[in-house]
Amino acid sequence: MFKELINKFSPISAKMSLGAIILIVILGVYNLPGSTIILRNQKQHKLAQTVDTSTLNKLVNANNKFGFQLFSEIQKSKSNENVFISPISIAIALSMTYNGAAGKTQEAMAKTLNFQGMSLEEINQANQDLGILLNSLNPEIKLNIANSIWTRKGISFYPSFIQVNQDFYQSQVREIDFDDPESLKIINNWVKDKTEGKIDQIIQKLEPEDVMVLLNAIYFQGNWEEQFSEYSTKDMPFYLANGTQKQHPIMFQSSRHLYYENQYFQAVSLPYKKGLVSMYIFLPREQVSLEGFYQVLNQKNWENWMKQFESYEVNLGLPTFKNEYEVTLNNMLKSLGMQIAFQGGRADFSGMSREKLFISEVKHKTFVEVNETGTEAAATTSVRITLESEVITVDMLVNRPFFFAIRDNNSGTILFMGEITNPEN
Repeated sequence: MFKELINKFSPISAKMSLGAIILIVILGVYNLPGSTIILRNQKQHKLAQTVDTSTLNKLVNANNKFGFQLFSEIQKSKSNENVFISPISIAIALSMTYNGAAGKTQEAMAKTLNFQGMSLEEINQANQDLGILLNSLNPEIKLNIANSIWTRKGISFYPSFIQVNQDFYQSQVREIDFDDPESLKIINNWVKDKTEGKIDQIIQKLEPEDVMVLLNAIYFQGNWEEQFSEYSTKDMPFYLANGTQKQHPIMFQSSRHLYYENQYFQAVSLPYKKGLVSMYIFLPREQVSLEGFYQVLNQKNWENWMKQFESYEVNLGLPTFKNEYEVTLNNMLKSLGMQIAFQGGRADFSGMSREKLFISEVKHKTFVEVNETGTEAAATTSVRITLESEVITVDMLVNRPFFFAIRDNNSGTILFMGEITNPEN
């Protein structure tokens, strides 16, 4: 049977390339007809009694739209490499930061994160409800989401900012000595612990002006509802974006799955245990390519595609893969409208502290491994908040006689000196 299946896939494998497959892991607490949330177990139904599902849906849609927009910006800057991000990790870290923004900085962040039409209170409450919802998945799927805030000793932050992040984001908050080399290890060890050792470092250096680090970490582990047989995995050609080929393990399976195809792609949904979480794999048509697929990948089309999946008997060939990815998001977020948040002297984070602060770096790091058993993935996002260097402005108008000298600053030798009493003489 598997020989026949592999023979069927001989021509199909030629269509595959690391630059021709996109996979998206989405949490199946949303039903297929769109992103309206369905509560499927006792914990979730209990949650429904207190949750404003309308606002929660708004947040989910905002996060998804932000994810597609950010992914598009990353695509513009990448150089034919594998990309894997966690939009929810980035959105949570920036939501925590958003609580300290004010004025035009808050407006810019709201636009970038698609928070328009939602109050700060609604955003925080919806984030808390979403966290509870995601933590109520069945025990066969491991999904851990953790947040933390690390502050520099001696710098004062408003208790209200700290409290709201503790209450709504369950953030651990710790004041440490940023000048102590051990502090870097402590922060990175928190990330390593929360990602089950899959990501061991996110912060490489703490600058003298850094005063806060906001962190999110996510760990996911799920086994396929129907696992692939290791005996059916075969080395087959996998075509890279440049047309060259490499031999790579391809897993095979013939089973009923939700499936959809159109003129742009073939797509299949692979559920993990109990079906609450699925991996959606999109294979662009050979004549379309991955770049062509990205031209139609947006939230509106995504919502429409999710309504089209139907049950089919699918003969599937899927490569095993393992990937680590790291990206600094400053330029992408600036392109999406958040420039002011990164500008010392203009950024307004007066909701955090009376100090003059700005975002110096937003960094994201991920890990993913897909094999016959299932998927393991992890992500972390760091937001570094930095103190503006104090600049004292003085006026000096040289409009009267003056003395001047030319000095070798290395040795201290004065090479020339003189006075100017009349510049025109």
